[in-house]
Amino acid sequence: MTGHNGRAQVGIVSDILLQRHRLQATTTKFGLEVCFTGDPERLQRQSGFPEAGLWLVSLEDEADHPTLFDYLLENTEAPVLFGLDQAPSSGSTEYFRWERRLLGKLEQELGEFAQLDSKDSLEELAEQPAKIDGAPVLPQWLPAAEPGSVAEDVWVLCASLGGPAAVKAFLDNLPPGLPVGFIYAQHIDGHFTEVLTRVLGRHAHYKLRHAEENYRVKNGDVVMMPVENEWKFDNTGVLTKLDTPWPGPYGPSIDQVLLNTADHYGAHCHAIMFSGMGADGVTAAPLLKAYGSRIWVQESSSCGNSSMPDSVAATGCSGFCGTPEQLARELVKTIEKSCLLKGRQKRDTV
Repeated sequence: MTGHNGRAQVGIVSDILLQRHRLQATTTKFGLEVCFTGDPERLQRQSGFPEAGLWLVSLEDEADHPTLFDYLLENTEAPVLFGLDQAPSSGSTEYFRWERRLLGKLEQELGEFAQLDSKDSLEELAEQPAKIDGAPVLPQWLPAAEPGSVAEDVWVLCASLGGPAAVKAFLDNLPPGLPVGFIYAQHIDGHFTEVLTRVLGRHAHYKLRHAEENYRVKNGDVVMMPVENEWKFDNTGVLTKLDTPWPGPYGPSIDQVLLNTADHYGAHCHAIMFSGMGADGVTAAPLLKAYGSRIWVQESSSCGNSSMPDSVAATGCSGFCGTPEQLARELVKTIEKSCLLKGRQKRDTV
């Protein structure tokens, strides 16, 4: 059963008020429409039975509501999920793991419903002019990276629904020559990667390239992680393709890309969470922060869908929040400060 906006409808029954609120917040976040939320008594008092495509039932003690199961069987043919785990504290790592387990159960019944950018939307984006407030220029005190030099610092650009437009705006607003490499982890249909290459490479100084075996990330690279198989870095820093798919429901797994990159680069691996649906990234973010990495997020109102950056921000790991343009400016300032600090430290040791 779908609502007026075409989204799948779910009904939520729980005798725990907080559980109802968190189930409703999470299902709405995943793009579903809640047609009923209440305790068992309220459901059984309804004059008309809600037409949900799926029912979520979470009770403190099922013995307290002996007639509920039979009532549901008599009134609906929709699947009913009983015995859901109690939601942990909102914003905790355990909470986001609980969300992902719930997502898996929902998709078992309803099919995959995470939205991805369509080919048409990417083609339209490819035709749009770059939105740049003046040509980006490398700061005076920041020497340009030598072409082909190996990147010491890597930023992972993490995105899902609405991500291509945000990442394009970010890259368009970076000056050429920054001493940094990028890894791009984008939830996307694997057939659209060539279109995405054209979208991101049309105006930016930073060109998208596909991951290659035995390749070492260079300054100025934007290396896109493939959808199908997991990739990692070996102990020398070269990219290696694994025979296994990415863990989790979507490829590439943003959590796994972050973990695999940080495993080699340590504190020199940083991340920006752009527009996207769901909560991919919340497991890895605290681990990267423990390394000393920077975690930044796109500001909610500038996102096509803010669930992913908002979820990472809720972990308390984010150190900066801004629009794609603001994120680009902040990156340039951060790199400039780092280079000035390194220069000062060298002079002090001479």
